[in-house]
Amino acid sequence: MSESGRPPSQNTNPPGPGGGDGTEKAAREPGGGILMGRFLGVPIYVAPSWFLVAALITWVFGGQLDTVLPELGGIRYLVSLFFAVAFYASVLVHELAHTVAAIRFDLPVRRIQLQFFGGVSEIEKDSDTPGREFVLAFVGPLLSLVLAAAFFGGMQFVERGTVPGVLLAGLMVSNLIVAIFNFLPGLPLDGGRMLRAVVWKFSGDAMKGTVAAAWAGRVLALAVLIGLPMLSYAHGNGESGADSLTDALLAAVLAAIMWTGAGNGLRMARLRERLPDLRARTLTRRAVPVSSDTPLSEALRRANEAGARALVVVDGRGDPTALVRESAIISVPEHRRPWVAVSGLAHDLRPGMRVSADLTGEELLDTLRATPSTEYLVVEPTGEIYGVLSTADVERAFVAAMSRTA
Repeated sequence: MSESGRPPSQNTNPPGPGGGDGTEKAAREPGGGILMGRFLGVPIYVAPSWFLVAALITWVFGGQLDTVLPELGGIRYLVSLFFAVAFYASVLVHELAHTVAAIRFDLPVRRIQLQFFGGVSEIEKDSDTPGREFVLAFVGPLLSLVLAAAFFGGMQFVERGTVPGVLLAGLMVSNLIVAIFNFLPGLPLDGGRMLRAVVWKFSGDAMKGTVAAAWAGRVLALAVLIGLPMLSYAHGNGESGADSLTDALLAAVLAAIMWTGAGNGLRMARLRERLPDLRARTLTRRAVPVSSDTPLSEALRRANEAGARALVVVDGRGDPTALVRESAIISVPEHRRPWVAVSGLAHDLRPGMRVSADLTGEELLDTLRATPSTEYLVVEPTGEIYGVLSTADVERAFVAAMSRTA
């Protein structure tokens, strides 16, 4: 499965504002497992849950090998482990196809992660056209079909009933299943994104496409929850037991992941509709300019008279050089404020801490994330000081927008 970050996602880390210092920025860097390498600059991670499913595949496939190739003995588990690794290598190829397409369309990819139920390509922006959305989703299962065909072709050159023959057959079937499953028309699957693109194309509304694909994904989740155990029971000729319970649990986990992914996709799409309400101009606090040697008490008096809530340190020419931190002001007791200069409470303006008053929505959030800070100087297109934007104010507005999408 692929993930465009918004809307069709399993992992839906919201595009929230940045904040804090370099340590916080480092904590926000992609993680989620063991870094295996990079592809076109995109980090590839293996989540801890992968080791659990690899062990499960090794155990299940090893049991099947004991029936097909009993002469292997204990070595069958080594062969099974190789199959598990080869299968997830195929899943990685599936995700790399999404990544290549995203980079081709100038869409940033945060990371690729191999996890419990396959892989995820975390693409941080939506496609700007339904055609690109369709292609971006289609290439993944297409590559899985190509791999299935390649493994089928390889089967023609080896003897059946041998280790290579069994491995190639297993990889052919597993990639075929991955392709068919991802073609199902419901979020968070690739087929859901293709359905979204089709509805978007004919309706002219991306949100309508997302709603249709999300509800289709929920229907598919219910079908998996009910259909897989029934299919397993029918295939077992009506027998029940530990295998039936395992199938039911597996179906429940898979259905929950699909239901949650579909819901998150719909929620994030609705959030994106509200993101334009986040405007730097409306969230900015009015500020007064003060020189660096101004006592804090005097600076606050001027701010109160002007009805301002922020202080900007300026040089002799009136050019802004630093912003007085709100947290630092609060930490100074009132009786000491006449003796504390604002320069001791300010942090210098760094590149990226000047933002345009015209920024809105995702563009605003992306700008803040690029240079994490607690305050930003907001300027008019002409360069004139408009005020100070507090990260706390943006975060509150962002949380309020999220709550309205619940």
